[in-house]
Amino acid sequence: MAIRIIREEGDEILRKKSKEVDEVNDKIREILDDMVETMHHYNGVGLSAPQIGLLKRLVVIDLYDDKGPIKLVNPKILKQEGEQEVEEGCLSFPNEFAKIIRPAKVTIEALDENGKKIKIKADKLLAQAIAHEVDHLDGILFVDKIIPGTLQYIEPEENS
Repeated sequence: MAIRIIREEGDEILRKKSKEVDEVNDKIREILDDMVETMHHYNGVGLSAPQIGLLKRLVVIDLYDDKGPIKLVNPKILKQEGEQEVEEGCLSFPNEFAKIIRPAKVTIEALDENGKKIKIKADKLLAQAIAHEVDHLDGILFVDKIIPGTLQYIEPEENS
């Protein structure tokens, strides 16, 4: 496994639409593992493949609960319900946070890391994270959805 470089604001790959994965194989599993390691290294809740420079429909999410990381291949949102106003940030926009409107609930279909079709019904933080990461796969960024006047920049702490 390896920690990958995260593409940041201004990198044109973040605005491109990702391609579907044809086959879930060892190379895809290795990318997913690298994505989990990278996400954990940067204390993220989610990470999409475009954020590490790959235009593939791959997403990892970890709510740091007893379920562990979720690895999704070709996720599709089938249904969205309600709205929630959430505070959101993004590993590609370090130290920037804003309020966003996200669906309160989502139902998705995807393949897991073994190529098996799965369906997930999610609410609250998991619904937010899924919506955020699936947006990345379509070149949509959280800054496109900011509630006006809510963007904040938090100064990084100095490492001492």
